Amino acid sequence: MDDEKEKGNEATESDLFAAADWAELTHECLINILSRLSLEDRWRGALRVCKAWHQACKDPCLNSVLDLEYYFDSASELPRFWTTEFERRIDNMLGSVVVWSAGYLTEIRVRHCSDRSLSLVAKRCPNLQVLCIKSCPHVTDEIMAEIASGCPKIKELDVSYCYEVSHKSLAIIGSHCPNLNVLKRNLMNWLDPSQHTGIVPDEYLNACPQDGDSEAAAISKFMPHLLHLELRFSKLTAKGLTLISEGCQDLEYVDLSGCANVTSRDIANASSNLKNLKSIKKPNFYIPRSVYHTERYGHWRLYDERFQTDVFRI
Repeated sequence: MDDEKEKGNEATESDLFAAADWAELTHECLINILSRLSLEDRWRGALRVCKAWHQACKDPCLNSVLDLEYYFDSASELPRFWTTEFERRIDNMLGSVVVWSAGYLTEIRVRHCSDRSLSLVAKRCPNLQVLCIKSCPHVTDEIMAEIASGCPKIKELDVSYCYEVSHKSLAIIGSHCPNLNVLKRNLMNWLDPSQHTGIVPDEYLNACPQDGDSEAAAISKFMPHLLHLELRFSKLTAKGLTLISEGCQDLEYVDLSGCANVTSRDIANASSNLKNLKSIKKPNFYIPRSVYHTERYGHWRLYDERFQTDVFRI
């Protein structure tokens, strides 16, 4: 009898649980639950449960950070990422989060967005501290000027692989965002573009910025408090590197991987100005002589001086 009674109680509790109306949870309880879900679970599941859950997903406290970097890092780069359709989807998602955040958005890490969504960021995100927008072919200097004016609290900026962003953007961001201490301005591997071929449109690969020293001058003049600087595959020369070492003397980390126009001597001279420097990544790669023409990349005999590393061999 006791066993039957216990089974009956279990069945009753199960029925009650199954019959519970999750839409009746208080807003505070819903926020507590939804905060434990991943961004993907909220967007693909919770938003569609019912009206109450849909509204809860739009609460500003759940939309202070938009970080899609994990999803891009965990997937192989695909040609569809570079289509207007995909860009539109990212813009729509970013735009929604900006509106829902009600001005409390502090961190954005996305790729393949455009001026369309960033215009909304500039207008509605005065508390933004992190802006990472890699691989955005339709982000321009014009919108970066708006970002500089509307988001003066930016501490970290990543405009890697954004080829419509020039030294003008670096100058205006630096002059309007005094707290900036992290800049990532990496370019695609123009020495060996095979890893991008068939994925990134050829015309975009060929548009790789050439004004490395102009960018270095802007960084030096307008970003004196940088602690972390990434310039992978930049085309800056010894002149630009010297400017950075003189203007950004607080630097602790510098990444110059793939910077083929600076020598090991240039790097040593620049490093002597950086008393707080803890780590510097030097150009360190192998380029087969048969693949690249000396007319395009300069005299190969210079590389013995430029890259005195164990892995560089000609």
